[in-house]
Amino acid sequence: MSKKLLEPYDALLVEYTSYADTSSVPGHYVLYWEILHYGLKGDPLDPKVLQECCIAVEEELDYVYRRCRTNDKSVGPLEICVVEPGTFEALMDLFIAKGASINQYKTPRCIKSKKALKLLKSKVMASFFSPRDPKWTLN
Repeated sequence: MSKKLLEPYDALLVEYTSYADTSSVPGHYVLYWEILHYGLKGDPLDPKVLQECCIAVEEELDYVYRRCRTNDKSVGPLEICVVEPGTFEALMDLFIAKGASINQYKTPRCIKSKKALKLLKSKVMASFFSPRDPKWTLN
């Protein structure tokens, strides 16, 4: 989904994780993405591309999510936070320092640790939200 949107801009999603942000009402999901971008002159990706990635992700999520987001309004727009290169190496170092095995370490797909979340937030370079609701129809 998002891979196809990033490829024409010489960009590659290197690693990701997520967080359910309930600090506001309604809560929303946040994706932390580390993107390798080979663009011209180091130009950042067009924000519209990352907003389209938000929509592409949301439209791939299940019926219940799309209903909660579109009809019930109980979930806010998806957010993608682009983090600095090396962020996920720093995240791994944090978990290993806390006792995780380096040989068995896998990036957590959902962050619950306050220290890990603080690290991720400190590395955010840009943040993007879905510009519209995902498609949803009553079954």
